[in-house]
Amino acid sequence: MQYLNVREASSILGISEQAVRRLCKSGELNAELIKNKWAIINSSVETYAKSKEKTKDSAPSATQENTTPTPKKGLKLLSFFSGAMGLDIGLEKAGFETLLASEIDKSARKTISSNKPDIALLSDIRNYSKEDVLEAAGLSEEDDVDLIAGGPPCQAFSTAGRRLGLEDERGNVFLKYLDLAFEIRPKFLVIENVRGLLSAPLKHRPHDKRGDLFPPLSSEEHPGGVLHYILRMVEAAGYSYSFNLYNAANFGVPQCRERVIIICSRDGERIPFLEPTHSQNGEHGLKKWVTFREATSGISGNHDHLNFPEKRIKYYKLLGPGEYWKNLPVELQKEALGNAYYSGGGKTGFLRRVHWDKPSPTLVTHPAMPATDLAHPNENRPLSIQEYKRLQQFPDSWIIEGKLLNQYKQLGNAVPVGLGLAIGKAIVNHLSGISNREIPGFKYSRYKNTSDIEFRENKKEELQQALL
Repeated sequence: MQYLNVREASSILGISEQAVRRLCKSGELNAELIKNKWAIINSSVETYAKSKEKTKDSAPSATQENTTPTPKKGLKLLSFFSGAMGLDIGLEKAGFETLLASEIDKSARKTISSNKPDIALLSDIRNYSKEDVLEAAGLSEEDDVDLIAGGPPCQAFSTAGRRLGLEDERGNVFLKYLDLAFEIRPKFLVIENVRGLLSAPLKHRPHDKRGDLFPPLSSEEHPGGVLHYILRMVEAAGYSYSFNLYNAANFGVPQCRERVIIICSRDGERIPFLEPTHSQNGEHGLKKWVTFREATSGISGNHDHLNFPEKRIKYYKLLGPGEYWKNLPVELQKEALGNAYYSGGGKTGFLRRVHWDKPSPTLVTHPAMPATDLAHPNENRPLSIQEYKRLQQFPDSWIIEGKLLNQYKQLGNAVPVGLGLAIGKAIVNHLSGISNREIPGFKYSRYKNTSDIEFRENKKEELQQALL
């Protein structure tokens, strides 16, 4: 029995490699997956080619009525920093088809291969050119990519880290993502990131090098420098942009998770804000936020989870749903936190139980670290992988590969599916000429001045001040 690879079948049939993969997956070509690559039986390619010729010969003439509607193909999506693919699942629900994923993490790559064996999978984005990406996705230079989407590593801008911005190696990966996207020139580009992106400086100056004894901060060292730099790149490439800081709970996600979403459009028109489907208490005629209880009900089978140290369980036995260290008796608070008791900040992640009847706090990559505890409302354990999947809205059947800590990391870093769906709907509506519903005064997050509208107003004020 003779076999062909995807490229050979593509050449014989005169269709793209991605189209060949779809035929393999649907069973129209007799093929099997061997080490994540399709081996296609030669005779099935010949049979398929002959059947298409017959279909072509018997096709109705222009005067005949064809009552069979032409199926609409999915909008072409190239995914980068794909992780466990939460963003992609949401975008696919809105009508996109993921042709290619790119991910450097080995466990996440296994997750992608297990769930999406028919798509092209690349590793480190820095290793690929525009030509490499298009070839892997089965696209030609003439093909129009509808969307490139991804969340470049966010640690470079995180308010919990050193905030080195684009000076950080991960920040440079951010620039590679933008450069590659603007070479491919998709109709739309989506950038997902943490809140820290809004205020990260382009150049970081250590805090011990600031003050009266040092020169004043340069424009590059002021908050927001990274965002200004990125948006200048977007505009220079001929794209429009809109952005905001969105709480995922407003889009049906059972989790209060705030992320910056930037949507860039090649047609130069500004994409409206994402359309919320939920609000905290049902304001504006929307549904109420989805709660932990609602999201996690009916989980079957075992719960895979880390364990707390025995000394920490002592305190959890004294805490109820939604409580944390401040709900302990005063004499136990210092004992429980140790030296951390005297540090600044709210320390809300210490000894934290999730509330049954509210969305979960932001899922973290390790729910059993002292400062990022995420405990079950009643049970003396961290949230499980199965609960993480529900709170990020992954299907129960979605396979998360790797060791337990790798699974937590993948799910903790993922974009919630509902937020991905809202992004996809905004783009599809724009393509269809449908306007998103605008709700005056709606609070997309708990912070103020987080959108492109305030950003543009501030730029105007700065320009006016410079002209005085």
